[in-house]
Amino acid sequence: MDQSRYKALKIERTGRVLTIAIDLPDKANAVTHELHEEMARVFDDAADDPDSDVIVLTGAGSVFCAGGDMNWLADELREGLSPFVIEARTMKRIVHSLLDCPKPVIAKVNGDAMGFGATIALLCDVVFAAEGARFADPHVKVGLVAGDGGALIWPQLIGFGKARHYLLTGDAIEASEAERLGLIAFAVAPDALDDAVAKYTDRMARGAQTAIRYTKVTTNIALKQLLTSVFEAGVAYEGLSRHTDDYREGVTAFLEKRRPGFTGR
Repeated sequence: MDQSRYKALKIERTGRVLTIAIDLPDKANAVTHELHEEMARVFDDAADDPDSDVIVLTGAGSVFCAGGDMNWLADELREGLSPFVIEARTMKRIVHSLLDCPKPVIAKVNGDAMGFGATIALLCDVVFAAEGARFADPHVKVGLVAGDGGALIWPQLIGFGKARHYLLTGDAIEASEAERLGLIAFAVAPDALDDAVAKYTDRMARGAQTAIRYTKVTTNIALKQLLTSVFEAGVAYEGLSRHTDDYREGVTAFLEKRRPGFTGR
């Protein structure tokens, strides 16, 4: 793993455990264009890394990932929306490479995981979260379709009844409740999170790597099959929703810190 190839991600190694941290704490680790591009290749790089067996994904500072950078989205609206083809390919590469990575990927959710942040965390193999951290997919709150993978993974983890509620409202769920519903594996006290993940990854690194990797590969087959239908449709619909008045209003209202006035157009 070559740190010089990454600006928005920080790479660290402890024994056979590789930690990838979203490293934009001044932006609450929000998703910038640069972060999107780097996430599209980091899991392939980690999969090929000969010096690691387990991967940890976390966020620098007190937030895991705040979701899309609203300033980036607003700039796009001001300058004119480019075709969604390139962005769609990047989104697909991120999700495909994460599910394809044969090494176990452990999410260490140290703070709120919103939008893309929630999706990426929930697509990891095992999720640890600090109590008090919140998960949400608030795409609809800014007039967007939840197309980057939320509509794929939330129903698989907590069933369609609950998942539809959280996806259609954008409401947040706290880590302890997320654990109770099965959205994540473990909610732990914030001051115990680092130790809990370190013990777990150490155990994983001492395991039978071939067995662990191919068990993950087998488990993810069903998700990858769904990916070809649900994710493709979600990306397409998200691209369409970017051209609505409601999306423009959602982004503007967020930046102006007011309630959006959606019209359905």
